[in-house]
Amino acid sequence: MNIETKCLHEGYHPKNGEPVALPIYQSTTYRYDSTDAIGKLFDLSAEGYMYSRISNPTVCAVEDKIASLEGGVGALCTTSGQAASLISILNILSAGDHIVSAATVYGGTINLFAVTLKKFGIECTFVDADASEEELQKAFKINTKVVFGETIANPAIAIFDIEKFAKIAHKNKVPLIVDNTFATPILCRPIEFGADIVIHSTSKYMDGHAIQLGGVIVDSGNFDWKNGKFKEFTEPDESYHGVVYTEQFGKSAYIAKARVQLMRDLGAYPSANAAFLLNLGLESLPVRIEKHCKNAEVIAKYLNSCDKVEFVNYPTLEGNKYNDLARKYLPKGCSGVISFSIKGGREDAIIFMDSLKLAENVVHVADIRTCVLHPASSTHRQLTDDQLVAAGITPGLIRLSVGLENIEDILEDVKQALNQI
Repeated sequence: MNIETKCLHEGYHPKNGEPVALPIYQSTTYRYDSTDAIGKLFDLSAEGYMYSRISNPTVCAVEDKIASLEGGVGALCTTSGQAASLISILNILSAGDHIVSAATVYGGTINLFAVTLKKFGIECTFVDADASEEELQKAFKINTKVVFGETIANPAIAIFDIEKFAKIAHKNKVPLIVDNTFATPILCRPIEFGADIVIHSTSKYMDGHAIQLGGVIVDSGNFDWKNGKFKEFTEPDESYHGVVYTEQFGKSAYIAKARVQLMRDLGAYPSANAAFLLNLGLESLPVRIEKHCKNAEVIAKYLNSCDKVEFVNYPTLEGNKYNDLARKYLPKGCSGVISFSIKGGREDAIIFMDSLKLAENVVHVADIRTCVLHPASSTHRQLTDDQLVAAGITPGLIRLSVGLENIEDILEDVKQALNQI
């Protein structure tokens, strides 16, 4: 099936006389005919549902759909994108290990890596994603266990060179994790370019309607966990009767361990109702993302011609430094998110934002409605000035998430707000 068809038909396959729509299995608990059957579940030797803290039929159907969309062997849904980031990392690293991450990632991810994980004994080196392979190699240490980046960085709208980072990660025998939130699998499938693990904040375009938080981790099944650097995958897990994940689960070792070890202990699993709503968003994702891209292109071109705007970050614009990478990784479009800087700095940026009538000033992005945010005073407020610069954020930077309204209405709103400066 092509990806548009997968959005409608993968994950849930109704049998004769069953509902066409994905059912909501609103239950914490599952009945079995014998003690032996339940024992096999806890030995991980039989498939089934133990408890809805780690698996649920509705959620599993959505996990299967997303895995298919990304081209992975399995997926694990979480209660938020931050939970997906955390579990994807903790499934590989422990105290004393090291991350190499692009500096242009989402501010919440920077805080997670630089502050919270540091308390766990995990260190992170942030690198210039545009640096040469030779420069990037200098960031690697003996204890480096993973490389991390975003397909389309939030809010710098920088394009991550997936193949370059996959090459250097694999040279150092570590996996590459790519946050594919803004691109979605409709615009880019990082696994096809060498990524080993893909994560999403499903709260954004996948859901698309700003009604629930969620995240997901997708396992490509391609990384060699038996290369000698990842003993937690190749040695017995005492918490599961000595199971060896690479032996019992093969290509699905990573995602199996994330579920039965990390999700079991952290309990960040979404409800059946949340998965049902996410599935509705996924069904219309191809249609929505195409319109988001088209509307954003129009707005980006207008802003680029405006003398009150210092610069516009949108990769399809002629002369944008990521133009070539956009054509390579995102030939169908670069999402509906634009960032641009008002010449007058923070003060004039706030005048512009407060003058908008249609676009909503909210702490959200990638919604069906046009929305706007000032990162330096909100989502990235916790970053230092140096970190803001590294993330591509100026005092006058505005993140504009272009929605699905009529393009003339969006354009008129932007014009009248600029006229107030």
